Amino acid sequence: MATDRDIIDPITLAVVKGALENMAEEMDHTLAKTAFSPTISEGHDRANGLYHPQSGEVIVQGATGLPIFIGVMQFTTQAVIERIKKIGCAAGDILLVNDPYSGGTHLMDVKLVKPFFYRGELFGYLSNTGHWPDMGGSVPGGFGTKNTEVYQEGLRIPPVRLFHRGEVDEDLLTILMSNIRVPDERYGDLQAQVSALHVGETRLTEILDKYGKDTVWACIEELRVRAERQMRAYIQEIPDGCYSYEDYMDSDGIEEVPLTIALDMTVRGDSIHFDFSRSSPPCRGPMNSVIATTISACYIALWHIFPDVPVNAGAFQPFSFHLPKTTFLNASLPRPVAGCAAEVSQRVVDVVFGAVGKAIPDQLFGTPFGTVNNVTIGGTDELRGPYVMYMFNGGGYGGSKDLDGLTYGAPTISISKTQPYEVFEQRYPVIFRQFAIRDNSGGPGAHRGGFGALIEFELSRGEAMASFIGDRGRFGPPGMLGGKPGAKCEVTIFRQGKKYVPPHLTKDERVLLRGRVSLQKGDVVQLKTPGGGGYGDPLARDPHLVLRDVQRGYISRRAARQDYGVVIRGRKVDWAATEALRASLHTPVPFPIESPSP
Repeated sequence: MATDRDIIDPITLAVVKGALENMAEEMDHTLAKTAFSPTISEGHDRANGLYHPQSGEVIVQGATGLPIFIGVMQFTTQAVIERIKKIGCAAGDILLVNDPYSGGTHLMDVKLVKPFFYRGELFGYLSNTGHWPDMGGSVPGGFGTKNTEVYQEGLRIPPVRLFHRGEVDEDLLTILMSNIRVPDERYGDLQAQVSALHVGETRLTEILDKYGKDTVWACIEELRVRAERQMRAYIQEIPDGCYSYEDYMDSDGIEEVPLTIALDMTVRGDSIHFDFSRSSPPCRGPMNSVIATTISACYIALWHIFPDVPVNAGAFQPFSFHLPKTTFLNASLPRPVAGCAAEVSQRVVDVVFGAVGKAIPDQLFGTPFGTVNNVTIGGTDELRGPYVMYMFNGGGYGGSKDLDGLTYGAPTISISKTQPYEVFEQRYPVIFRQFAIRDNSGGPGAHRGGFGALIEFELSRGEAMASFIGDRGRFGPPGMLGGKPGAKCEVTIFRQGKKYVPPHLTKDERVLLRGRVSLQKGDVVQLKTPGGGGYGDPLARDPHLVLRDVQRGYISRRAARQDYGVVIRGRKVDWAATEALRASLHTPVPFPIESPSP
């Protein structure tokens, strides 16, 4: 008996697929163009999509949204569906949620979910996410490294109905805006998210009117089946076996002990099982992760490796997970989780990369930089009033068997670009003094890691409270097959031209300035973001490439000699001295791949 899928012709399938993708993309652009905060409008820390009416699984998501939200928003929509089972829903309803323990990430990622009705019948859920630079809490921006409970990180909101039949709940809105800093800007972001949902509603209605509900559903199901089939085909190319890899977070921000992320990845036929049970237990500080974020990070890693697989729920069917609550990767209420979305998730991606690299050496590469070095600054500007500035940063990617790593790329969990510093200077009391390639930061290798950045900005007016959550201050991004680690992260404050060390910070906290730091007018914050890990023995690198890097100012002559065994005299390679030096420095290349160790 023929099914609806059987009667879909290829042209209709392609056109409906494109229409759904364009709908999500227009939602993305609407949110970006109308949001008030640079985090969303310039940094693109947001996502939009359409989700299944029963399962909550992703049907389509905008291509310019953050990949970390692909899996997360499924969990959020599922939590909303459970809430709707109790309170019901109607056309015009919009539910709001930011609770990490209701399928979320950290409190600053605010999600709106709109039940979409077509001709009186629930068709699906239009959902979006935007990172609000503040949700209240102990420090501006929510990244308090000394918080020991999620309640200290800001206002926690389970799925609640903000709009009912198109009318906003003014009481709920008043409570929300009264508990966050800079409410006018947050209200603008909220309205931008609502506008994006309205655009999605309009475009989806047009698609259904043109092609019919049955045809659209048949296309959705066919696309889901094809994505699953394609992902399973790729997995079948991976040799069966169990592949283990470990990496580390510097600490939880309170106890100066590394946190281990240990993965045992089992490939069997066309499926993969991820077992994180050997990872560290839940921690006191904000470096815990919730299950939605951890699982989504695994999806992202496989998406990087197999980028042509369409993004819908079918692509995720081959994966299963063991994430016991005895690990910090599946924390329980009331553990703090501010660092999960931007920091822990990246290390999860790194360990999946490492495990897959053991299984498929051709896919192996040096580890990416692995931290966005979250910086938040808040205060009251004498010219513009209260503000909260949120800044995230890129770094170097690892080298591979064919190429050097990308210099100053976006985090692996996102496609967020660095917000234009001119926008920061226009909106906030800061002046950027430097943005440059950080020399000698790429991990040495036959193909070196990409370089991080050197960033400096000055507080130009008044006083401010700053908080920092970053990582890779203890453990640089590991190299592979003899490649060396990328440079570690560094955060420094200069006061009156001299290095300033806040006296209340411990020795380890001073590396990344974890904690609250009071800034004065004229203080300069300097960020040195990590480079990527190198690939292969540095002594096997082409001396011409080493010379080129020296001439461009990427590495020093000393690094050329010490790391690559290349002697440069004047503007040329001294070939005889280089050959002799390399012979004296040569050591065997380690294999199999070695995980870093604390």
